[in-house]
Amino acid sequence: MTVSSGPAAGTSNADRVLSLYHLLDPEVLANPYPLYHRLRGEDPVHWDPFLHAWVVTRYSDVVHVLHHFSANRTPTPEQLSAMGLSALNPIAKVMVRQMLFLDPPDHTRLRALASAAFTPRRVELLRSHIQEIVDKLLDRVERSGRMDVIADFASPAPAIVTAEMFGIPVRDHAQLKDWSADFAEMLGNFQHNPDRFPRVLRSLESMCSYFRSAIEGQRNEPRDGLIQAMMAAEVDGNKLTEEEIIANLIVTMVGGQETTTNLIGNGLLTLLRHPEDIEALRQDPSLISSAVEELLRYESPSQHTARLAPSDVELGGKHIRKRQAVIAVMGAGNRDAERFADPDKLDLARKDNRHLAFGWAAHFCFGAALARLEGQIAFATVLRRFPELRLDSSAPLVWRHNLGLRGLTALNVTF
Repeated sequence: MTVSSGPAAGTSNADRVLSLYHLLDPEVLANPYPLYHRLRGEDPVHWDPFLHAWVVTRYSDVVHVLHHFSANRTPTPEQLSAMGLSALNPIAKVMVRQMLFLDPPDHTRLRALASAAFTPRRVELLRSHIQEIVDKLLDRVERSGRMDVIADFASPAPAIVTAEMFGIPVRDHAQLKDWSADFAEMLGNFQHNPDRFPRVLRSLESMCSYFRSAIEGQRNEPRDGLIQAMMAAEVDGNKLTEEEIIANLIVTMVGGQETTTNLIGNGLLTLLRHPEDIEALRQDPSLISSAVEELLRYESPSQHTARLAPSDVELGGKHIRKRQAVIAVMGAGNRDAERFADPDKLDLARKDNRHLAFGWAAHFCFGAALARLEGQIAFATVLRRFPELRLDSSAPLVWRHNLGLRGLTALNVTF
């Protein structure tokens, strides 16, 4: 979580032109790729004085940062208190236990235990449930001939899937989604929003209480799902503590819901802007798997993430000091012409599509298989059921103000 209050004084015009701070401009946020292109071409390892961080935009450099730099970037409660920010301690106590912000050996232990619970078999068992969920949501809007893809479909679908996967009441899915959206505000934004902090804190406290009660309930009445699996998971005699289970249920819930909502919304918008590709998918449904990978590359739901330099290092001819922040822009790496042929062209049959949308190496998203499955079922079902799907041009497109988790606030379509 990088915090900045605004542009720094004494910076050059080049710094101002190339800063990721421009993502706060709605027009740049709607299409960040020209900014990414300039960064890759003019200064691919760029010191951004507004964000007090290095910004890395070439595919190879992003891979290097994700592979070798430290994810342990969350201040501890003690460090926050020393800075006079003790009000943030409840958030820090959870984040320092989440895999997303840990390095080995702590990350290795937690990852092994979580992976023992989040198995490919468990994901595959959800396939029929996901299809049922998708069909029921589309049944509700079919007669109206229109829908807001986000509110009616892309938002509730992964929330319901998450509830099913966790083994908690499906009726709670809307509340889970609201909490998830609040927590995601901390994961994707550069700017500190003091007005939103009380809501984030309340949501975090509510999530912790909810999952603590769910764990207690499952001790008395076990119910198949990820919560029970994480409670039972054991690797080399190690088990997860209750606080570790809660922290990683939260990050799994947020990652599973926010990125999948954005995958479906961004992907359908992209397809609607390329009607010839919609027709190609309808003519050849076997393309759906490679199409999802291309949509993930083309409009990545997760655009960037931060790391810390593990030591004094040189990258792209620049000297980066130990513990300096480095922002790895996956959305830029995914449009790098040195890695992808004609990267700004949508190619649903693209070969050799090792994109960065799910990260890389040890921190590769361990829910990627589920996100892919949800995306494949969602796109295939919408295109099959609504052959006259069209973008409602009367409704403006507005992108969420979450700068790192790229998605729309609404996507209105007719059919």
